[in-house]
Amino acid sequence: MPAPAPFQPRPPALMAAYMLAATLIALTQGLGLSLLSNNIQQVAGPLEVTQVEATWLIAAYMIPNASLTLMLFKLRAQFGLRKFAEISIVTYAVISLGHLWAGSFESALVLRFFAGAAAAPMSSLAFLYMLETVPPARKLNLGLCLALTALALPTPVAGLLSPTLLDLGGWHAFYLLELGLALVCLAFIYRLPLNSPPRAKVISLLDVVSYGFLAIGLGAVAVVLTVGRLYWWVEAPWIGWLLVIGFASLTVMALIELNRRNQLLDIRWLTSREIVHFTGVLLVFRLILSEQSSGAIGMFRTMGLLSDQMQGLYLVILAASVVSGLLCALLMKPGREPAIHAAALVMLAIGSYMDSGSTVLTRPEQVYLSQMLISFASGLFLPPALAIGFSAALKRGPNYILSFIIVFLTTQKVGGYLGSALYGTFVQWREQFHSFRIVSRLAGSDPLVAARLQQYVGAYARVTTDPVLRNAQGASLFSKQVQQQAYVLAYNDAFLMTALLSCAALVVLVLHLLIRHRDRWLPGRPAEAPADATA
Repeated sequence: MPAPAPFQPRPPALMAAYMLAATLIALTQGLGLSLLSNNIQQVAGPLEVTQVEATWLIAAYMIPNASLTLMLFKLRAQFGLRKFAEISIVTYAVISLGHLWAGSFESALVLRFFAGAAAAPMSSLAFLYMLETVPPARKLNLGLCLALTALALPTPVAGLLSPTLLDLGGWHAFYLLELGLALVCLAFIYRLPLNSPPRAKVISLLDVVSYGFLAIGLGAVAVVLTVGRLYWWVEAPWIGWLLVIGFASLTVMALIELNRRNQLLDIRWLTSREIVHFTGVLLVFRLILSEQSSGAIGMFRTMGLLSDQMQGLYLVILAASVVSGLLCALLMKPGREPAIHAAALVMLAIGSYMDSGSTVLTRPEQVYLSQMLISFASGLFLPPALAIGFSAALKRGPNYILSFIIVFLTTQKVGGYLGSALYGTFVQWREQFHSFRIVSRLAGSDPLVAARLQQYVGAYARVTTDPVLRNAQGASLFSKQVQQQAYVLAYNDAFLMTALLSCAALVVLVLHLLIRHRDRWLPGRPAEAPADATA
């Protein structure tokens, strides 16, 4: 890879313009998926498919998006950064325009696949634009914090905009917004060019072959993580075959890369202790953060709440994300990473534990504080972890930055869906457990149960005069209430599990620090040499 171009300072107004461009690009690349995920029921209806079938739109988006970032970095180096940025945003705008004429599920599925491919370079573009005008000495604190804050905005913003967009034009309004944002981003990219490194021919035939196996492997895994829980893991044979194909493709890719001189990915470095540790930390963190995206919001959706009833919650999440990113930029300095991570884990544990006492009467206003703590922890945790990884990559040379960025983006994309899949599976398993326990204690001879059934049956007295139909409708409504209670208890178990996992991660962090700095507290132990301490 060619060396990066030297830094060129710019006026404050131009710096603000670049940061605004980075924020808009981050919103554009994230809103497409977030709007679809938050409104899967509203999209399934017009397409005349079930909610499970509509989830394939998310899977189609993830198939190319999970892996395409790898090749885009080399495409950028070979064909130029400006051309790379312009072609990527134009392609995204064209795909968004095509969605306006998508009237069938099949056409929407194809367009979602290409939308995932077109959105893949935009997350890296948001990074590059945010880091473009930041001085080199501030890139690892101010630059990274602002970039990660911008990338965290789409989910709460999608929740805030969804009700208005649905009222204006249904699910097509989502893509009209994407098209408008893409055109605004195109104007910014055209007027604000990035500082491009010299071009170099870095793509070889083996890169294409290796990437093909990587794309198949990560794409198969992404599909399984997205829809596997809905079809249940052991019930559909094709889930097992997809996993076999995925892991076999990844194995072939690893064998190719291990026997090359100019590697697409340095497998040996990616499996080193420091990178495995970094990857494990990010995966655990993504799993814990599922408490917010798949936990609290999922629980309220199970209760029947819609996005317009959770506007205040989304505002709290958005405000906490922005404030925590700015605060982290002020606090983050070399050596403070463990303290910041410890504070983030404490907030995650407290917030998750507070949510573990929810009931069917709990409403979004009652979880503002807990969700604010979790959002705040998210903004504090990622920038220091990313800065540590960047420093480790820089010590080995500029070429290792590519491999590191792939690790980070892969853990954020695939790890996010892994966390959602595991979280949803745990909730579904615990719901079955609580449903069985509740139903086993409900007897028709119990006067309280009989009174509640009569109450539900009486609710249909004005609707139908058929007593058999009234009793059936009343029993069905009673069954739904029981299931709702079981789901709330299952989510409480998941919240408590998240709190315990946060506490366990905090204990591991403290033990790691004690072992690392054991010479400071063990009596009579000689201090380590400076070289060893650095290692």
